Amino acid sequence: MRIALVSDCYLPRLGGIELQVHDLAVHLIRAGHDVTVFTITEGSSVAGGIPVVRLPALAGVPLPAAVDRLHAALRRFDVVHCHSSLVSPLAWHAARLSDNPLLTLHSLPSPSTPWPVAQIDRYVGNVQWTAVSETVARVLQKHLPQRPIGVLHNGVDPAPWRQPRRTDRPLTIVSTMRLARRKRPMAMLPILEQIRSEVPSGVPLRAVLVGDGPQAATVTRAVRRRGLGDWVELPGRLTRFEIQQLYASADVYLAPAELESFGVAALEARCAGLPVVAMASGGVREFVRAGSEGYLVHTDSEMAASTASLLTNAADLSRIQEFNRSTDPVMTWTNVLAQHLAAYSAQRVPAALRTI
Repeated sequence: MRIALVSDCYLPRLGGIELQVHDLAVHLIRAGHDVTVFTITEGSSVAGGIPVVRLPALAGVPLPAAVDRLHAALRRFDVVHCHSSLVSPLAWHAARLSDNPLLTLHSLPSPSTPWPVAQIDRYVGNVQWTAVSETVARVLQKHLPQRPIGVLHNGVDPAPWRQPRRTDRPLTIVSTMRLARRKRPMAMLPILEQIRSEVPSGVPLRAVLVGDGPQAATVTRAVRRRGLGDWVELPGRLTRFEIQQLYASADVYLAPAELESFGVAALEARCAGLPVVAMASGGVREFVRAGSEGYLVHTDSEMAASTASLLTNAADLSRIQEFNRSTDPVMTWTNVLAQHLAAYSAQRVPAALRTI
């Protein structure tokens, strides 16, 4: 199949959508398909071996020439798969301009902040809505009761995350996120303080918060102000390989975001063998079951208490670590690719019907 993947955000920018769209393109090409990525993110015409069409935009909005070029280009594809966050004008344009497109929502709208999904649905017209998790799909279904909502999960390759374990370090808590308000990096600090107060003082602890973003400077100042600098590390953005090595020397992963649409970083940590302690409100619950792969909590205090309990119960910690290291999640790329190809086959536009 000739497949167009349309995403406002793409490499070299780093983030959940960017990496998932790239990984999807890689796996589709390995399976023998012809794939091109369309984006308004600046960069080269090839990213990691993937052909990329970079369209002109101003302040994140595609220029009229970009829309015209997109319209002409999409006619030659069998499938147009658009990837949307809460604001994705290029993806929405592509969905509107295409015959029978797929539109996947990668973000979880906040119940307290109105999101004009009905207006977006009217704008894009004849589209198959999908979501990266059942959690997001339920929200979409509530707003679009007349639309069938599918689920196209994000994927993971477990093998690279299963690095040899390192034991020459203190008990280590990790979290990887974009340091932005929506991910709640500032909430991590009181959580870590409570963990430290509930774990016996004679037990050395280390915490590593990986990532960069608009709240990076605020988090750095708060760590210093709270006197956490002797055991809380802020290494900034790391490569996948560096994160894999970090997880090999860690014990527990924390996911404090309350509006986590899926949680790729948590899924990767789970594949690395780390128990995941996450908020029950997000998509992480689709691959973390309480007491099996980790724990699902409802408050920051409960997150801290569950983590402290794990760190002070060697048998429980070891049991979950061993289960996660030896058991693949459902969302392996083998399964996720099959899921996508089935959806593409259902949406594929017959050549005889394609606009010329």
